[in-house]
Amino acid sequence: MNPNDYVISTERLSRSFGAVHALKSLDLRVPAKSIFAFLGPNGAGKTTTIKLLLGLLKPTSGDGQILGLDIVRDSVDIRARIGYLPQDTRFYEHMTARQMLAYTARFFYAGPAAEIGRRVSEMIELVGLEGKADRPIKGFSGGERQRLGIAQAEVNYPDLLILDEPAASLDPMGRRDVLEVMERLRKHTTIFYCTHILDDVQRVSDQVAIVNAGELVTQAPIEDLLAGTGDSVYSVTLRGDAQGAYTQVMQQPWVSAIATSQAGEQVTWQVSVTDKAAAEDQLMSLLVTSGLKVSNFGRKEQNLEDVFIKIIEGSQK
Repeated sequence: MNPNDYVISTERLSRSFGAVHALKSLDLRVPAKSIFAFLGPNGAGKTTTIKLLLGLLKPTSGDGQILGLDIVRDSVDIRARIGYLPQDTRFYEHMTARQMLAYTARFFYAGPAAEIGRRVSEMIELVGLEGKADRPIKGFSGGERQRLGIAQAEVNYPDLLILDEPAASLDPMGRRDVLEVMERLRKHTTIFYCTHILDDVQRVSDQVAIVNAGELVTQAPIEDLLAGTGDSVYSVTLRGDAQGAYTQVMQQPWVSAIATSQAGEQVTWQVSVTDKAAAEDQLMSLLVTSGLKVSNFGRKEQNLEDVFIKIIEGSQK
């Protein structure tokens, strides 16, 4: 695809601070209307990347485009078309949510007050703050503040929304509310966000990029990332004398390992396989013909946290 086909496209984007290479030759591609998670451990280069995209830093080398515009030459034009939620959002505490959004909207619109009011009301409804819209922000919970922050970032109808840790430090209900807002925004804009909460990434994201020590380690659709991490694992719960079946299953060329555990008369196997199709066709029949009672059988879902740790550890070797 042409770089102009992406909302964000970078080529060998780099930034150094003296002898410290915070970002090294980043090639990033963010498709339109995706929820794109940008992940990495602390110090990996995520914040530096966001500052470069926002025009708050200039690259040491390389270049990048947002919405077909150059991140250095066209920085002012880019800012008019994006929304940004920083990790630590600050508000004028004496204002109501409605007043805060109207204040922000006036930086983007010089039109009639009625039009600004309509957009503010739309944002309040979008993030589910109708019941709190006319109360002072100082009384808002953490989750309500984050939803207000997203509304503030979205008030100019941006083509790109950049969120830095949108659900950090929130309780489960607050996280749920923020994720629901992100899912509702999917049809309106492209979302590029950083987070350390990998369960949230697995729930809402389409694409994932992982950086470590300033370098891009991987970028892929999340389903490919979860599917392409080595052997598939089937969890099997059995009753009966499993020793003979264990030997027979281990002899199959598509079985790489079996981890076993036992609770009373019940035995659980975690069967690692190199060929999912063969496992689907043959594993259950091997168990049944061995005279075992199978009470549970299914492929174990990959966990993004485990995948993330494997990828980061692999990149450090």
